[in-house]
Amino acid sequence: MKAYIFPGQGAQFTGMGKDLYDNSTKAKELFQQANDILGFDITKIMFEGTADELKETKVTQPAIFLHSTILAEVMGNKFQPDMVAGHSLGEISALVANKTLAFSDGLQLVYKRALAMQKACEQTPSTMAAVLGLDDHLVEEICANTPGIVVAANYNCPGQLVISGDVDAVGKACESLKEAGARRALILPVGGAFHSPLMEPAREELAAAIEATTFTEPACPIYQNVSTFAVTEPLEIKENLIFQLTAPVKWTHSVQNMIKDGATKFIEVGPGNVLQGLVKKIDASAETEKAEM
Repeated sequence: MKAYIFPGQGAQFTGMGKDLYDNSTKAKELFQQANDILGFDITKIMFEGTADELKETKVTQPAIFLHSTILAEVMGNKFQPDMVAGHSLGEISALVANKTLAFSDGLQLVYKRALAMQKACEQTPSTMAAVLGLDDHLVEEICANTPGIVVAANYNCPGQLVISGDVDAVGKACESLKEAGARRALILPVGGAFHSPLMEPAREELAAAIEATTFTEPACPIYQNVSTFAVTEPLEIKENLIFQLTAPVKWTHSVQNMIKDGATKFIEVGPGNVLQGLVKKIDASAETEKAEM
């Protein structure tokens, strides 16, 4: 069975999506529609912007979403998912690809999500850090015993977690994690503490937008970051998406559940190949490939 997977923030690069724009009339139409919906020329930034421009959350998130969803669209009949999943932001791309959300609704949600997250980041100095080579439970325990706010935010693959919280707490946790034997505990160049309780103001803001959006019966199940197992019920999908911003991304568990349910090939749709690497680390026997138009 084929599982299509959609990347999150961090996969952006200058020139992303240009091949789609140049080679497909349908892609060109969707990119132009996106510029109209957003009210600024995102295609220009995607195709010609500097790394710094692309790193701005309000640009990064819609850019990655557009690359992924437009690629899925122009693949036409080649895009035949038995199941889908997305890492963090990628979950909204996956929901457009499996027809739960309309393209325009998905894009508006992504943009609102980006602005709400940006605003939450400005309220409290916060950050994230990658932790390599420690057991999940030990990382959770050290976070729980660290003063301030710091939590496990991304379970990317066995032995690779990301923690998230206020700057001081993350710094202190990194010291403790190294003392406990972590191979690395490295502060990441991100704007804030995504997937932590510090995102609560953004979650509340986005919840209203999600509630007001139409979710329909999907073409195939989605394995969501919050619950990790197959979901097809629109109300349940909506509920999980509302909690996603403050909850951890349980990528390891999602991939394991997809394999348990019959996934043999994982196809990454969008920029980069990070997710293919994570899938291989979760299960070396899984087949992975990059989606092509």
